[in-house]
Amino acid sequence: MPATEFVIALIPGDGIGEEVTRAAVAVLNLLERSIGGFRLGYDELYMGAQCYRETGVDMSEETLESVRAADAILLGAIGLPSIRFPDGTEISPHLKIREELGLYCGVRPAKAYPNSPRRLSDSRAGDIDFVIIRESSEGLFYTQGRGEVIDDYEAREILRITRPTCERLFDRSFEIARKRKKMGGKGKVTCVDKANVFKAYAFFRKIFDERALHFPDIIADHNYVDAQALDLIRRPWDFDVLVSENMFADILSDLAGGLVGGMGMAPCAEIGDKHALFQPAHGSAPDIAGQDKANPLATILSAAMMLDWLGTCHQNEQMSSAARLIDDAVWKAFADSRLYPVEFGGQHGTAATTDIIIETIEELQTS
Repeated sequence: MPATEFVIALIPGDGIGEEVTRAAVAVLNLLERSIGGFRLGYDELYMGAQCYRETGVDMSEETLESVRAADAILLGAIGLPSIRFPDGTEISPHLKIREELGLYCGVRPAKAYPNSPRRLSDSRAGDIDFVIIRESSEGLFYTQGRGEVIDDYEAREILRITRPTCERLFDRSFEIARKRKKMGGKGKVTCVDKANVFKAYAFFRKIFDERALHFPDIIADHNYVDAQALDLIRRPWDFDVLVSENMFADILSDLAGGLVGGMGMAPCAEIGDKHALFQPAHGSAPDIAGQDKANPLATILSAAMMLDWLGTCHQNEQMSSAARLIDDAVWKAFADSRLYPVEFGGQHGTAATTDIIIETIEELQTS
């Protein structure tokens, strides 16, 4: 029998985090009531920059254990530029969560919606629909907390690439491309690296090519990261699934968000073998916090990814259906010219955007 009851670790975090997570929960509550077949309980947890300021720790061990015990994690935003560790780095306990829970696979879709801002004038900009797969536990981010500054003269960080993580990452990338191909996708995975300069990236590419042999139905391609940045401006509609090291993918995914309107349209899943965290790819935006200006769509779409992941893992078709309904509602709201968030210069703030998505879901259910 499919599982039907789940505990979600809800982490509002800092800045606009509380507003956007509240919006996502409102949408999830509607779907739980109207579709049925699943129940979500929320364990709201306190961590982040404000937590560090008030308690001296960014995340307690008890909080980490609650995160570990949850069926999934929904996070708003973490960090405030004005609150930093003594070494000058920002507060980022979610990076520890990635490491502790083995969340090696960051999935960051970039999709153009109708009647939303287009940063590229080419008519094909409306065809942008690709996914960046970010290795989220190693790469240059592995050095977080491990780097050193020597005699105020030299700084060193470590780039780490391991075979076991790469093999799992590439297999999941090809599986995602295969799933997208069944829905009309291109069936292509592009390995983005700097293999022409660094041994670590040459090793990364070597493992990619090895794993590609296990997926003969999917095209395996390569691109250097500098060329890939250029190609995301010249021809982003030609790509399907891009997989890259942590830092490179972090940068490219923000570029991708900009192509489809802004970071308020950039959902994210961070997936491991047993755990998964879902969050918008944007930051905490303290300059607009509490002003009803934040675009909650990235968080709402991340919540859809959470439902799909839980539904797939636990064979719960109602949850997968709920995920598709969120995606369809966002698409329809834009297609019908009903939705224009403040982020795009429009009049719909956080609350109004949430209400429009809820209304559109209800319409889709009765049509």
